[in-house]
Amino acid sequence: MNSTAPVIRILKVSLYRAELRTRMPFRYGIAVMRDLPHVFIQLDAEIEGKAARGIAADHLPPKWFIKDPDRDLAAEIADMARVIRHAAQIAEGMEIADPFSFWQQLYNAQGAWGAAEGLPPLLTHFGTSLIERALIDAFCRHRGKPFHDLLRGDAFGINLEEIHPELRGTQPRDWLPPRPAPVVYCRHTIGLSDPLEDADIVAEDILRDGLPQSLIACIRHYGLSQFKIKFTSDRTQSLPRLQAITDVLLRGTGGNFAASLDGNESFYDVGQFRDFWNEARALSELAPLFKRLLFVEQPLHRSVALGGEVRSVLPGWVDRPPIIIDESDAEAGSLRRALECGYAGTSHKNCKGVFRGVANACRLAQLRRAGGVGLMSAEDLTTIGPVSLLQDLAVQAALGNESVERNGHHYFRGLSFWLEVIQHQMLEHHGDLYGRTPEGVTALRVEKGRINLDTINAAPFGVSPLPDLGAFASL
Repeated sequence: MNSTAPVIRILKVSLYRAELRTRMPFRYGIAVMRDLPHVFIQLDAEIEGKAARGIAADHLPPKWFIKDPDRDLAAEIADMARVIRHAAQIAEGMEIADPFSFWQQLYNAQGAWGAAEGLPPLLTHFGTSLIERALIDAFCRHRGKPFHDLLRGDAFGINLEEIHPELRGTQPRDWLPPRPAPVVYCRHTIGLSDPLEDADIVAEDILRDGLPQSLIACIRHYGLSQFKIKFTSDRTQSLPRLQAITDVLLRGTGGNFAASLDGNESFYDVGQFRDFWNEARALSELAPLFKRLLFVEQPLHRSVALGGEVRSVLPGWVDRPPIIIDESDAEAGSLRRALECGYAGTSHKNCKGVFRGVANACRLAQLRRAGGVGLMSAEDLTTIGPVSLLQDLAVQAALGNESVERNGHHYFRGLSFWLEVIQHQMLEHHGDLYGRTPEGVTALRVEKGRINLDTINAAPFGVSPLPDLGAFASL
């Protein structure tokens, strides 16, 4: 604990919930998302004797934190709400020296409770991450400085050694970029059932909401050049679809593209994935895709991904693609185990924890500096504004992740479901990030395949205004 840091006292944590519906179905892994809850966290604290308020937000996405095909969706959502409420209960009344010490104390207490309840760590610490983000926001607002400034100035009290002993005696500024990324490439998600051509959309499913729907339309509308392609272990479906996607990408971008592949835990055996990969690599139609491959994300199910078989097989697979973990990155030690297994790195998304992501980024930078492999990708759980998307981008920019999967603006109709006052705040304070379409939709600006982060990097924790949450129902 940093004894010179300000004393922080958590006064109250308020939880709110809204119900959202997608503009088109999003099929990822074993789930098809059509509607889901969105939660807001409002944290009131006393920092250095002054009142401070912070916010955070996220979806409650089904079949991601727990990939059980037989489990009821309502039960999964109830579990997500439960871990958030419990983390909020732990936080209220806590007195701590600095934000990192707060995260440590909350992480340990929430983790012990989750283990006793038989909950998986990825789900348990979803609650931890939301409260962590709300305190970071309150701290940034209190200090009147953006996240990246406080991160490089060691204002959060981050002790990297606590997560990665290899980083002893160093601070985030020793490993992270000197300035946040001013723009990021929008790596567009291609879901398992997304239409590739306009002709693939049946008449009754055609949307007339001013936003593109098919892959080819998205490429033209947003000027996309980077993509994330979902695939499964079913060769009879995945291989023909990968060929069709490659053809569209070549035609749509003129061959100027890069792509990552996401297996969404669909393989239960590393040998099974290697056989799939070798068969795919033998197809000449997929050669242009593999030539432009960034990495492969979590092809193996979390139950086997960090197991002994992978540890014995993966390092000896000499021509394997760069493979990272995502869902398996559930605890502070997950990246260490993944690297020992032969993985190239991990992903960052705020729902897995901000300070843990910072430490992981520093460790991977240390590996790269030593001439090794250390890959951190930036991934998405269909994050949207007015809070979650902006805070995630603020962290990605500070970590130097310049290719960021974004898909919330594709599967949701901009900010059209929020109150007009919230939409107006985004247009007024984040006009480089949001704009009005001719149809009047407040939508994310993606121009030439990129997202501008000027106002995000200037805001306290990505978000300039504090939205009024009084109109939302309690969680």
